[in-house]
Amino acid sequence: MLDRVRKAWSTWHKRAARREERRRDEAQAAHASRPTASGARRAPNLFEAAAAYVAACAEDDQERVDEAVSWVDPNALAFGVNELACRALVALARERDESPRTVARSLLNLPAG
Repeated sequence: MLDRVRKAWSTWHKRAARREERRRDEAQAAHASRPTASGARRAPNLFEAAAAYVAACAEDDQERVDEAVSWVDPNALAFGVNELACRALVALARERDESPRTVARSLLNLPAG
């Protein structure tokens, strides 16, 4: 008798876990997809995620930070944020006509070194 109960519980529990995982995957896919110019849906790439994440951090918008974090793998997001920082630093250095090292140190309020 207990074997039947255990088997029934195990079957029910596995099915419930699969349903929950499927719901979570569908919700994440729906949340992370964006419309393209043709109206089709696609997932944001890591540079879109990095741009959204950095902009949300700058605006202190935790909800948008959490959304951007959910779009890509954390390692990919870190790479995207690093690439964005490098590109922004180079652009700012060109605008100021200074070296990227000098600009980086001034942005972080470090003494010129």
